[in-house]
Formats: sequence, structure tokens, C-alpha cells
Amino acid sequence: MMKLEKKREFTSILTLVLFVLTMTLGMSESYAQDKFVVVLDAGHGGKDPGKAAKKYYEKDIALSVVLKLGKKLESLEDVEVIYTRKTDVFLDLKERGRIANEADADLFLSIHCNAFHTQAYGTETYVLGLHANKQNFEVAKLENSVIFLEDNYEEKYEGFDPNSPEAVIGMTLMQEEFLDQSLTLASKIQTNFRDDLKRKDRGVKQAGFVVLHQTYMPSVLIETGFITNTDEGAFLNSNSGQDKVSGAIFTAIKAYKKNIDENLVVEEKPLVKEAENVYPGIDFKVQIASGNKKLETKSYNFKGLKGVERGKIGSSYKYYYGKSSDFDQIVKLQSEARKAGFKTAFVVAFKGNERIKVSDVIN
Repeated sequence: MMKLEKKREFTSILTLVLFVLTMTLGMSESYAQDKFVVVLDAGHGGKDPGKAAKKYYEKDIALSVVLKLGKKLESLEDVEVIYTRKTDVFLDLKERGRIANEADADLFLSIHCNAFHTQAYGTETYVLGLHANKQNFEVAKLENSVIFLEDNYEEKYEGFDPNSPEAVIGMTLMQEEFLDQSLTLASKIQTNFRDDLKRKDRGVKQAGFVVLHQTYMPSVLIETGFITNTDEGAFLNSNSGQDKVSGAIFTAIKAYKKNIDENLVVEEKPLVKEAENVYPGIDFKVQIASGNKKLETKSYNFKGLKGVERGKIGSSYKYYYGKSSDFDQIVKLQSEARKAGFKTAFVVAFKGNERIKVSDVIN
């Protein structure tokens, strides 16, 4: 009898332990999914040294900057860092994108160095887009040429020719819905390089980089400076320089994430009284895409969503789903857009033809 009771007691304890472990693992998994995932890509590597000048190699500097940046990001509790490479290995461009996509990342950053036959200097950050001029195309062509080192590259990239301007045009369409976010991050990075590091700001640019095309999230490619410039090359190759560069990027990512978090708070803000949810004279819309290409607002262009409206701000076309002065209604439409596949759809507000901040309206 005593043995039976002890056996039952042991079984009960074991069941309780298994239950606690299951709950803990479930909570851990849920917590991990809630983290802000950043994929860091050190350009080149292994048999592909990238650009070289004297004893400086792009692949080494890019990796050092990435590792320092990753360490800074890992100090944040709500951020998860994933690396495409942490050692001197060769990795094809498609694999880099696959890593980011499988991680369902919130951001993808590819770190590089520039080079030129003169003493050119300064930083520039790229987002995916049609090369605005020949110079941008030449930069992209150099970075894309790594595919020639890959096995079966013609089959892998479906005949893509990095030397052809026409081939680049078709690459940009898949990434257009993330263009606004990519531009926001790129701008913050360049501002920090200019104001905090006192580097020459060569601007935020658009070009057809294959590595950016492979990703389905806001993505940027950072040219941290020219290793062919005597002073800048020495700066980038130094431990101090790499720490400063990674610090400037780290601060930009934190600012970008804070902005995203604040927007989510606005979207999820509970509004109790129905009257308080309606804002006469204000048109809320859900922005689902943005880009330089003018698309017909047919449902087949927008994953089946009907009633899409097109607007233009500067040289960029914006595509909106729904319009209402009822904030609750527009949040429901935002949810519909995200379920349709526009994961980064967000709410915008207009007063007449002027775009204003949603937070200013709500608060």
C-alpha cells in the first residue's frame, strides 16, 4: 500500500514538473517570437575578399564592424541578433537572404566598404531601387559581381546578369513595400555618421543590389567608407574606428526601433468610447506599399485587396488601403492588409491633402 501511494505521489510530481517545463518552454518560445530580430550581414568573405587597398581587405573590416555591432545589439533584452557569417567564410548572396527570411527578421543590414582610384572618401547607405544614375549602378555592379564566384549562378539567379542595367529593374518590385522603412533607417544611419562621427555624408541612395533583393523585410546596405583613402582606410581598419562606426549604426537601429514601437503603441491604444474614435476632418488610411513604379490600383497588383488608392509624395508613389475618420475601422483594415501579406502595413493620417502624424491626432 505504501509503495502504491509513493508511486502515485511520484507520478503526480513528475506530471507537475512536466507541466511546468511545458509552460516555461511555451513562454520562452512566445517571448523569443516577440523579440525584434536583426540580421547582420558582413559582406564578402572566404575566397571573396571584396575590395582591397594595401593591407586592408573589405571582408575583414566588414566582419569586425558586424561583430562589434552585434555585441552592442545583444545587450538589449528585446533584440535578437542573427549573423549570416561570424568567421572568414564564403557565403553566396542567396544564402544571406535565406537566413534573413527564415528568421522572419525585422531588419537586414549588409556591411561593406567602398573603394575608388582617387582619394574619394565618405559614407553612403543604399536601399534597393532603380539605380538613379550611372555611378550608383557601378557601385551595385561591383557588389553584385560576387555571384560569378558561386557555383551554378546562372541557374540560381535565373540568368540574372549583374552587368546589365535592364536586369536590375525587375529586381526592385518585391521590395517596394518596405521602401519607406528602409529609407528611414538609412537616413538615421547617415545622420549619425555625419553628426557623430564627422564623416562626409555621401547620402542615401538607391541601387539594384542582389543581396537586398533576396530579403523580405526593411533592408539596407552600408558603405562605411573608402579603404582606398589613406586616412579613411586607416580609420576603418582600426579597432577604434570600427567601434565608432558600429556605435553609430547601433544608435540608428535603436532610434528606428523606438519609432516602430511607438507606432505599435498608437495602433493598439484602447479607445473606450465610440465617439472618441471618430475624428471629423481626418482621413486615416493604411499604407501598404511605396515605390518609384506607378502601378494600376487593381486587386491583382495588391494580393487581392480591393479599393486601393494611389498617391504621390515627392517622386515616390504611395499605395493606401481604405479610408475612414473612424480610427477603430482603419485598424481593422490594417489587420486585413497584414493578413493579406503586407506585414509592414501601417496607419497614416491626412488632413485635407496634408499628411500629418497619427500620434498628433490620437493624442
